Amino acid sequence: MSIQGQKQRYGSIPPMSGSATTDLQGRSDDLDHTYSRRSVLEESDIGPQPTSASSGARLKVLAFSAAGWALALAGIWGLVGSSVAVAQPQPVRFLPMAQLKSGLYFSGKDVQALQADEFANPAQLWLSQGAAMWRRASVANGQSCFSCHGDVARLQGVATRYPAIETASGRLFNLEDRINHCTTRHQQTPPLAPESDALLGLTLLVTQASKGLPLRVDIGGATLPHWQAGAALFARRQGQLNLSCAQCHDQNFGQRLYTDPLSQGQPNGYPVYRLEWQKTGSLERRLRSCFAGIRAEIPPWGALEMRQLALYLMWRGEGLPIEVPAVRK
Repeated sequence: MSIQGQKQRYGSIPPMSGSATTDLQGRSDDLDHTYSRRSVLEESDIGPQPTSASSGARLKVLAFSAAGWALALAGIWGLVGSSVAVAQPQPVRFLPMAQLKSGLYFSGKDVQALQADEFANPAQLWLSQGAAMWRRASVANGQSCFSCHGDVARLQGVATRYPAIETASGRLFNLEDRINHCTTRHQQTPPLAPESDALLGLTLLVTQASKGLPLRVDIGGATLPHWQAGAALFARRQGQLNLSCAQCHDQNFGQRLYTDPLSQGQPNGYPVYRLEWQKTGSLERRLRSCFAGIRAEIPPWGALEMRQLALYLMWRGEGLPIEVPAVRK
């Protein structure tokens, strides 16, 4: 599509209010440069970019050349051989865990009230459909989800661990992939379509079984390269607006974009009912919307990089409780 066509499709982006205009546009080079060179944060450090010399002094910042940065990452992950066995440090977090906030925190009081109302919450419709699907027998062999797993409550904790490596294939699965793998293999039915009400309902039902439990994905072993790829994608600037996920959700959360504050981009409420969609949608759909928002090339449905990015986001939000059925604007 031509640039003129892009303008016609997406329209122009009005300036952001307050300092966000400067942060995301005028100082985007500085933000990206600083983000890529920060390696160690104090436990009490604030995530957003410091704006004064005094606050900046509270950050421990190490500058590396390209080769030095690669070597540092290798050292962090224990990929550099050593004759002395030492405890390996954890991967660096830009946002300290004590600072993590769900997207609900940045929502208006009307959205918060809608999510809290079990009768008015529109996501309940998909939850009910998921409950019906759970016990529905397959036409092919009479098997259902209930036939293998029993009550869905027995899957408590499962949703906190995805995306994860599927042992037999070695592929990185999100929860929707796992559900489709089970239904096609054990119920002998065709895979459920992405964003279909049936798949969203089942995913929401399984996720609700872990409501209130903290996110805790495994990023070791075969999952590590996927985590690294997701972390790189989160920090990479792209699209016609030349922005990265990190510039919005690490460095400028709380600033206003149009009329709404930017959230931290946390994944603990998905699948989520969004008022702008007028339906429940997956984390992958939300990520695709972000790609469109910065006018970047959107990966196809089911793309590996979307699962890698989701894995990084789940690790980044570690400790936040699952809060489905959730509502966002």
